[in-house]
Amino acid sequence: MNCKPSLLFVLAVTAAVILSGCASAPETDHSSRYTLANDRAPSGNFDTSGLNDAVPVYEAPSRSGNKSPYTVWGKQYRVLDSNNGYTARGTASWYGEKFHGHKTSNGETFDMYAMSAAHKSLRIPGYARVTNLDNGRSVIVRVNDRGPFHGDRLIDLSYAAAKKLGYQARGTARVEVAAITVKPDGSMFLAGKPFSPVDAGPTESRVRASGEMAMEKRSLFVQLGSFSSRDPAEKLLGQVRAVLENPARVRAVDTASGRFHRVQVGPFRDEDSARKTQSLLEARGFDQSILLTDSH
Repeated sequence: MNCKPSLLFVLAVTAAVILSGCASAPETDHSSRYTLANDRAPSGNFDTSGLNDAVPVYEAPSRSGNKSPYTVWGKQYRVLDSNNGYTARGTASWYGEKFHGHKTSNGETFDMYAMSAAHKSLRIPGYARVTNLDNGRSVIVRVNDRGPFHGDRLIDLSYAAAKKLGYQARGTARVEVAAITVKPDGSMFLAGKPFSPVDAGPTESRVRASGEMAMEKRSLFVQLGSFSSRDPAEKLLGQVRAVLENPARVRAVDTASGRFHRVQVGPFRDEDSARKTQSLLEARGFDQSILLTDSH
């Protein structure tokens, strides 16, 4: 009679050990840390029209995330001695809400609304130009994480970067990845050749001390409308200010389709605060809002 409980106990302990090993093995899959079992896109229609590329600057390799070799799920990977000259073609995927707010491999906080990426072998932090080979769109991202460790995927982009490239709906895309390196003097190279992106700004602004974030200051906003004319935007802004004490603004943005005037509430320090304000606005009749990341 005692054999059955004993066997069940042994099986339960064995299963627990196996599950524990599976959860803790790869650095990038700390399953127990995450609230969501599966990754997903953020709710609402996230607007990327005003989202700029990451701005490459000189950054020394971080202490975390550059161990070489390293092993994930029994497979060994090596980190490059230098990103200079790197270029490759393969499959890009994206990661979003499941990982939003959690630590990246170099100890930063993952922001699915920022232009960032994960790569298995590029030194981090680093930069890369990623081109969607199906539609020709390109973005510049800051690489600060490790992965993806699924199949033959080459790079994992943030949800925002994937949407800018136009493949967020289907999940993957054929891409070319070309590393961008910056020397301490600010000189820049794309796949080993001299490079100067149009929006990179003067040399002085491209050189920063190690550990500093290399992206312009951006925050979350709740956007209530976008108008080609300023008058209706100002009218909506007045209506918002009449019912809400939060900072609000009209931001003019030049796009390929012309100038638009965005009515935004914010900035917010975190997504929870932004979501609460968005819900409050919806309760007061502003039911067409979206959450986005914008400069301020």
